[in-house]
Amino acid sequence: MFGLTFEKVLVIGIIAVFLLGPEKLPQYAAKFAQLVRQLRDMANGAKDRMRDEMGPDFDDVDWKKLDPRQYDPRRIIREALLDDDPAAGAVGTAATATTISRATPNPNGAYLQRKRAREGALAAAEPAPFDSEAT
Repeated sequence: MFGLTFEKVLVIGIIAVFLLGPEKLPQYAAKFAQLVRQLRDMANGAKDRMRDEMGPDFDDVDWKKLDPRQYDPRRIIREALLDDDPAAGAVGTAATATTISRATPNPNGAYLQRKRAREGALAAAEPAPFDSEAT
């Protein structure tokens, strides 16, 4: 937890004994334990509230997929550019590199959808919206 090893915690404890003194150390240890309990209760309360608000779908959510540490912009771009090809999921292979260089845009991609909508609006030859009261 937080990258703390047993040796580091022991050194922090020894420094705390010297700084606080043996008289006040039990009081501060009790306050620290109370703080940790309150933080744990807050986290559990938030989890319970999420479970109550989301209902039965809470257990179906893949929480590891939503972890921001799993964010890989290269993977997101690759998935957006390539068709649904299961062989394209391998990262770092020569086949993936050649596939990416020859990738065709996904016809259902957001860019092409906006482009088709814009072309459709131009083809309809509607005048541009105009607000006479705008400054």
